[in-house]
Amino acid sequence: MFDALATWLIYDLAGLKGTPFGDAAHFFVMDVTKILVLLTLVIYLMGLLRALLKPEKVREFIRNRGNLQSRFMAVGLGAVTPFCSCSSIPLFIGFVEAGIPLGVTLSFLIASPMINEVAVVVLASVIGWKFTVLYVLTGLTVALVGGFVLERFKPERWVEDYVWKIHMGEAAQVEEDKSLRARHEYALGQVREIVGRIWKFVFIGVGVGSFIHGYVPAEMVASVAGDGGLLSVIGAVLIGVPLYSDAVGIIPIAEVLLGKGVPIGTVLAFMMAVTALSLPEMIILKKVVKVQLLALFAGYLTIAFVIVGMLFNQLRGFI
Repeated sequence: MFDALATWLIYDLAGLKGTPFGDAAHFFVMDVTKILVLLTLVIYLMGLLRALLKPEKVREFIRNRGNLQSRFMAVGLGAVTPFCSCSSIPLFIGFVEAGIPLGVTLSFLIASPMINEVAVVVLASVIGWKFTVLYVLTGLTVALVGGFVLERFKPERWVEDYVWKIHMGEAAQVEEDKSLRARHEYALGQVREIVGRIWKFVFIGVGVGSFIHGYVPAEMVASVAGDGGLLSVIGAVLIGVPLYSDAVGIIPIAEVLLGKGVPIGTVLAFMMAVTALSLPEMIILKKVVKVQLLALFAGYLTIAFVIVGMLFNQLRGFI
């Protein structure tokens, strides 16, 4: 129905069919309406279910679990909680204060911005379940392995001293309203907050995707992206670092890049770099960790994303 709406507005009413601008405008209208409608519906439904899942409860849920169990929980909760890379930092402090191992905390910090159920639904509807499953499984693996790798360097020594001294406290729990009306109001609040926070990324992402779709020839995109070799994957990761977007906002660009023939591994590496290795996140993370841990964190993610890109580019004939 979104395609039909865009066709009616752009091709039938405006008479722009067959023009680069018309193709770009059609893509823009179709993807913006589709993504915003899906965002609203999924966030509202998940808000009803998540009315009792507050950040403090995420922290308490992981505390005092076994080492391996806590790691899988951290990665899983990172994937189903709607925290972007910037809003995940306060949880980082809360996890440290709660005594949760730093390797477990770093796994959560990697998984949370890359994967969430809203991005999964939108990604599957725009690009398809095949690519979505690859993205989710790869992201979870990078997060889980990252916790094991990073803790081998004993990163506790590189957390700022004031973080260890913060006591977020065992504040008295106010009895929560668990009525359906309260959950409805919470879900609406989640829609206003999350859509209000990321709509601009949707417009920017779809705008960039629309321009590439309408004006940039597939041959040019393919030549810039390269053949999926090491240098092209490294380039995709480095290009993604200064860009900051929610996982949903980068989906339209990934859609167009795949459509223009860019290798799947290169697109995966690019998406992950934008969402989990962005410059704004590094700046905020610098407030709570020292340069050594920041460099280690960024270095691991860079290497992991390049390996992911190369692996899937090599396997693209079988995918």
